[in-house]
Amino acid sequence: MPQVKIIAKSFMDMVASLPAIKLDKLYNNVFICEAILRSLPPLAKKYVLQMLYIDVPVPSTMMEEWVLADGASKHRVAIDRLIQLRIFSEIVDRKRGTSYSLNRTFQNNLQKHIISGGVLPREPMNSHNAIKLPSLQELEAYAHKKWESFLLQLINSGHGEKLTGISESMMKIFQRGLLSQRDKDGPRLTESGFQFLLMDTNAQLWYIIREYISNAEERNVEPADLISFLLELSFHVTGEAYNSNTLTEVQRKTLKDLEDLGLVKLQQGMKDSWFIPTKLATNLSVSLADSSSRKEGFVVMETNFRMYAYSTSKLQCEILRLFARIEYQLPNLIACAITKESLYNAFDNGITSDQIITFLQQNSHPRCADRVPSIPENVTDQIRLWEGDLKRIEMTQAHFYDEFPSKDVFEAACDFAREWGGLLWEDSKRMRLVVKSEVHNQMRDFLHTQSK
Repeated sequence: MPQVKIIAKSFMDMVASLPAIKLDKLYNNVFICEAILRSLPPLAKKYVLQMLYIDVPVPSTMMEEWVLADGASKHRVAIDRLIQLRIFSEIVDRKRGTSYSLNRTFQNNLQKHIISGGVLPREPMNSHNAIKLPSLQELEAYAHKKWESFLLQLINSGHGEKLTGISESMMKIFQRGLLSQRDKDGPRLTESGFQFLLMDTNAQLWYIIREYISNAEERNVEPADLISFLLELSFHVTGEAYNSNTLTEVQRKTLKDLEDLGLVKLQQGMKDSWFIPTKLATNLSVSLADSSSRKEGFVVMETNFRMYAYSTSKLQCEILRLFARIEYQLPNLIACAITKESLYNAFDNGITSDQIITFLQQNSHPRCADRVPSIPENVTDQIRLWEGDLKRIEMTQAHFYDEFPSKDVFEAACDFAREWGGLLWEDSKRMRLVVKSEVHNQMRDFLHTQSK
């Protein structure tokens, strides 16, 4: 069972894939420059800041002296990333060797930002009686509820239920990889969809945003403009209200899509309408590595394969049901067990043993998380062994041949199939053989020539 890697590239890879002209246009925005700086690997950030006030190309040999001897691989990764994003320009001279210079637009904007501190993309609205802002706790609960509702709908679609309350733009994203439509049936979760559900929230969010940008042109939206708006959104203040009238029509439509995921809360007054960013939106410009802070786990795994999840969340219960058997539920406790049958069902849906083990490790209860290992070794070993059982048999489409007129024809057919790399099995005594479907036509033509 092949593992499908659905998070093929990060948000910054999307930025790097833009044409040079559009990428240079992005760097005219101060906030984009700061967002890109935030996303860089630590060593790449160091290089940008060290070269920020250097107006001449820096030799590569000098830059190599900025890192320790064992940091050569990280140095190469940092340089490659900076070149991909067109932050660095590589200058090759036969006499002087290779040197690097900083993108002038990017450099000037960062300098201005550091000196002046920059301004907000847009000012928050003045608080008055007409605007009743939710507290930060209420806003976090709203975002959490929206996100859980979205994931529950994905899970329920696996049981044939239709998705409701999801915008057409978001629906297209799900159909690109997470859902499949079969005839008159409702949408069903794909192999990638099941894997998506076991990822942490941050990785899930990055996947959705990446796909949302990828199909922007299908909605007649310029990807560079969409990236610019999303990164600008991350510089707004969580919990503050911003006037929607300051946005373009495309940006207002984008906010409606983001509301489905809980990134913003939209409110309407008598005259004005406004949006309130949640933490999910303001964390968009933070790199995946930096923002993956550990959340408090809820799962206790025992050596007898019984599992106790201290949770009141329906979503977490449904996610556990993907690979475990739910035995009973209490108001704040889910008791379940990992069985051979429950794991086989998970493997059939495309979930791998490594993904299950990673999920259990990431969601270990605090009292278990400090143990080494946090999940009993006999459990992780057995999960991998049960997955291995399914890989012992490999299905191959084939054709069976028998009733050969003579031993010579049979042996000639075996040799022919062997030469084509299509011989799977032969029985010399009874003159029978099995060949791969790919060589069936060639074998049939060969046998016709032998019968003449």
